[in-house]
Amino acid sequence: MSVTEGDLLWEPSEDARRRARVGRLMDERGLGSYDELWRWSVTEVDAFWDTVWSYFGVLGERGDGPVREGAGMPGVRWFPGATINYARNALRADRDQDATAVIFRSETGDQRTLTYGELATQVAEVRQGLRELGVTRGDRVAAYVPNIPEALVLFLATASLGAIWSSCSPDFGAPSVIDRFTQIEPKVLVAVDGYPYNGKRYDRRDVVRDIQAALPTLSATVLIPYLGTDGHEGTIGYDDLRRPGAEPGFDDVPFEHPLWILYSSGTTGLPKPIVHGHGGIVLEHLKSLGFHQDLGPGDVFFWFTTTGWMMWNYLVGGLLAGATIVMYDGAPNGDTLWRLAAETGVTYFGVGAPYILASMKAGLDPGKTFDLSRIRGIGSTGSPLPPEGFAWLYEHVGRDPLVGSFSGGTDVATGFVGPCPLLPLRAGVIQCRELGAKVEAYGDAGEPVVDEVGELVLTEPMPSMPIYFWNDESGERYRESYFAMYPGVWRHGDWIKILPDGGNVIYGRSDSTLNRGGVRMGTADFYRVVEAFDEIADSLVVDTGQLGQEGRLLLYVQLADGVELSEEVTGRIRAALRSTLSPRHVPDEIRAVPGIPRTLSGKKLEVPVRKILLGTPVEKAANPDAMANPEVLTHFMPTSGH
Repeated sequence: MSVTEGDLLWEPSEDARRRARVGRLMDERGLGSYDELWRWSVTEVDAFWDTVWSYFGVLGERGDGPVREGAGMPGVRWFPGATINYARNALRADRDQDATAVIFRSETGDQRTLTYGELATQVAEVRQGLRELGVTRGDRVAAYVPNIPEALVLFLATASLGAIWSSCSPDFGAPSVIDRFTQIEPKVLVAVDGYPYNGKRYDRRDVVRDIQAALPTLSATVLIPYLGTDGHEGTIGYDDLRRPGAEPGFDDVPFEHPLWILYSSGTTGLPKPIVHGHGGIVLEHLKSLGFHQDLGPGDVFFWFTTTGWMMWNYLVGGLLAGATIVMYDGAPNGDTLWRLAAETGVTYFGVGAPYILASMKAGLDPGKTFDLSRIRGIGSTGSPLPPEGFAWLYEHVGRDPLVGSFSGGTDVATGFVGPCPLLPLRAGVIQCRELGAKVEAYGDAGEPVVDEVGELVLTEPMPSMPIYFWNDESGERYRESYFAMYPGVWRHGDWIKILPDGGNVIYGRSDSTLNRGGVRMGTADFYRVVEAFDEIADSLVVDTGQLGQEGRLLLYVQLADGVELSEEVTGRIRAALRSTLSPRHVPDEIRAVPGIPRTLSGKKLEVPVRKILLGTPVEKAANPDAMANPEVLTHFMPTSGH
């Protein structure tokens, strides 16, 4: 299917519009369009978030206080006087306790399911075990665990106590984990003995010992025998932590009490420990999952993620909506995730955009290979999904699902822009700014622009913005991260174009901008063209210009197996960039490299490569322990023969 940006691919039926929660909200407000609803949500901010609380029947004491205290950002306090607990809302007692809460699958063939009642029982057992270890409100529980049910149980048990959760995936090396966990001084460490991936078993007990040695605040370490090996001295077995017969309990905490600590990537400095509150996450995830993805009881919600990426926290949020969540631990090779969706009856299928593009390049046809008829929504995030990716999904997965491309961040644990079941979908265009997210594009003068590429900013606060960074008592690091460029306005660091009808196009990170002939260009368009070539497995583009001086535009390509970078291939790439984009997009040089550097969550590392090209030593340009493939960085050194 040939496609250009903006081509119409999907429209909602009248029946779908009537069924959608966001449609019912619009009707209740007496509004005639999604745009009117969005404008109400970002101008009557207090009324909107109060409505979210009541619409979803949030469990907690709302109180009689205002929705907000304080003027401007940062510094807003949400729902002062209200109390809430995330775990109480995820495991609410008025839900069907026999409904399936969790479906777990592993690449090793391990299969488990838990009903909501069984999940609540296990959370109560672990909650009591943590209490007996001395875990109380405000203590930190740090977890070195994969995407398995035990991780979910431990998180909910931690949250039920008003303690604070923080997790890293076991594919993180010891230095990367220590960089994160030493900042938060945990009382309890939870870890696995190892994990399987891509057909291999990785023993992590030595890494766990290194982490333990670096955390003097630990009073206990709980070891989950995921590979079936014995624990070591100084650890408690997971089953020994559980207290059968324990009664469920939930400690209500202030609305902004810390729920979890997430981290920035840490590739160019010590990871920022980002703290989110119970109430803000409950409201935001109910809003996003309930209104934008239209998830509720009866839905089966999957997102491919690890515990080291915020999408794990977002996936777990499916419990707030009463959905069944699908947890998968293993490699996403070939059609593995499509097969998983068919076998588990997934209704909402979420992955990173690279998986969709890899399926497309591999020539997969999952809609014919598997029964994917239950899927009614497909989510994509992590990087911009190009128009061809949208079109491939409709041609090779199904005509009915709404493809929801999201863009947001760890900083808010959600999306700023995303899908809407009331709006038509066009190739390469994210449908809308999400409710309650007053997203604007700021031009060079720091003013909102429409139909032009600008900085993605938020001019009104959202309750899931960080309540603070850990160990940032003065708030200076927090202010510098988001408010240094535009005081009182959140600058996120992405390029965005807001179209006249409210649609959005994301062009990549603004700190990796290409500037050619005075024209700013995002990297997403570049990758769309280059990676459409069968010969190219992956790519990265860097502009070495600085301080107003034009530099060189360098394109690095990882070639497909058996391909050489010939003049014929480079000529076709240059011609495609010239004709599809512009002459300014034609690189000064195209170089082959064995791999493209990425973070542990799969994001391309353009900025560290640019630093290396401008003379920064490799060991100072990026933290190798925060990377999936640090060995490839040396191939970008100016002295390596380029």
